[in-house]
Amino acid sequence: MNTKLSYTFIITAIVVVTVFSGCSKDFLNTKIDTYETPSTIATDRATLFEFANATYVDIPNGFSALDNNFFAAASDDGQQTAKFSTNALLFNQGGLNPNSINIAAGEGFYKKMYDGIRSCNFFLNYSKNADALLSLNRDTVSDSVNYHRDELFIGWYRAEAHILRAFYYAQLIKRYGGVPLITNTLQQSDSLAVQRATYDQVVSFIVSEIDKYADSLQTDWATSNYSDQEGRFTKGAALALKSRVLLYAASPLHNLGNDVTKWQQAAAAAYAVIQLNQYSLDPNYGNYFTGNNALSSPETIFAVRMPASNDPEKENYPISTPGGSSGVCPTQNLVSAYEFIGTPDPSNPYANRDPRLAATVVVNGRNWNGRTIDEAPGGTDDMSLPNTSRTGYYLKKFLTDNLNLVQGGTASHTWIVFRYAEILLNYAEAMNEAYGPDNSNGYALTARQALEMVRNRASNSLSQVTATSQSEFRQAVHHERRVELAFEGFRYWDLLRWKEADAVLNQPVQGVSVTLNSNGSTFNYQVVNVASRVFTPAMYYFPFSHSEIINSHGAIVQNPGY
Repeated sequence: MNTKLSYTFIITAIVVVTVFSGCSKDFLNTKIDTYETPSTIATDRATLFEFANATYVDIPNGFSALDNNFFAAASDDGQQTAKFSTNALLFNQGGLNPNSINIAAGEGFYKKMYDGIRSCNFFLNYSKNADALLSLNRDTVSDSVNYHRDELFIGWYRAEAHILRAFYYAQLIKRYGGVPLITNTLQQSDSLAVQRATYDQVVSFIVSEIDKYADSLQTDWATSNYSDQEGRFTKGAALALKSRVLLYAASPLHNLGNDVTKWQQAAAAAYAVIQLNQYSLDPNYGNYFTGNNALSSPETIFAVRMPASNDPEKENYPISTPGGSSGVCPTQNLVSAYEFIGTPDPSNPYANRDPRLAATVVVNGRNWNGRTIDEAPGGTDDMSLPNTSRTGYYLKKFLTDNLNLVQGGTASHTWIVFRYAEILLNYAEAMNEAYGPDNSNGYALTARQALEMVRNRASNSLSQVTATSQSEFRQAVHHERRVELAFEGFRYWDLLRWKEADAVLNQPVQGVSVTLNSNGSTFNYQVVNVASRVFTPAMYYFPFSHSEIINSHGAIVQNPGY
């Protein structure tokens, strides 16, 4: 890895907030300070908490994952409106290479994750002397209440740093496979040529960190005496991370011999979250993703609180809405995945569908932003106009309706990192692969029951999954993940780990052309190919950047195909 870039300084970011004197829910509202070196670091308890909070700074959010927008544009679920000069095009046309990867994956993402790892390593080393710093210039008897609180907080922060470091590594191995595994803060005098650990070695490290430190985390900040600390990692978040990592590790991309014990471990990890009896599905799928609703929902395990803004709306409102840019538009490929409930309506292909469609996608004829979307020739949203949707659809999920962008209207946004529906889907997939759809193996749920919980939350009218074989049920799980988790940053990685990307992402993405029927009141929809796609075998892993290879002096071995 490029340790000259990633480890030249001891720490990159300080969170400017004094926690020990009274915490607030804004503890994750951060700003980047100047680089610190050992000679300039203050040795006091204020700095101790600043470095504790700095471990959170580099958590990514999906609102700006690709072209400052959703990562769905890299998959068959979304199409970037702009035809040229987009980073999504590098994914869509097989353009990933050692020179383009930093641009395509988000400028400096690799370094950003190692910045997060470095922050965790530094805090864990710096806080070994926490007791002395907490008692420095303080009467621990007269101030015993605050002193005891600070001791508790540092204990939690140290456990959180271990889990956050594991989280950053999970982000890296999802993209690159094996990466350099660094668990200490490197000094300038240290060797900077660090070889890659294998994928399995990093997975083992992540799991061992979670197993060792999960019980040292707060169980639920909201119900504790420190509810103003909501937003920090919890035991549930750590176990959810373990569930995701082990599911990916058990999947065909990383489990070439289909070792069933890996699926069993993934099932057990998901069940550990279920067994907490702490989370449940939110009854209102559509409302859940809007504003800050997820923060008070029993479905949320961990979420990133975003400052109020209108960035997602500016990026994804229709171009005909003042201030909108059309952005990443859902494809017909995705829309077709939403099941019909009851009898299809020949005059309206969007009627009588899984309600998650209406919660996720804005279709022609729908009221959105205070008007009715009309994409027929001559309509306000005529698809022949510049920068209108190329697919005939616009995004609804995560967006606040009718925000006045011209007048600078803003709304809250929450990026959900872990939620209970994902855990149930992880469990359903792993249980099916390990034991089949209807064998509980002593657990309280079968794979089928977990899957039906997710579907029943969407609508009690959805048909029951009738697949009886493991292979048929596997397809049902894959389908449900696509629909339930649409635009949450899962689809591309699911296709990779299932080894289905070469089949799926080499097919065109589709949309609809919209025309008005002669009766003047109904529309005709014709499915059309919108854009070709190219996925090469090498793209199952990201390439390391050309500069990273050079600066490692031979320590980094490039991924195959690049």
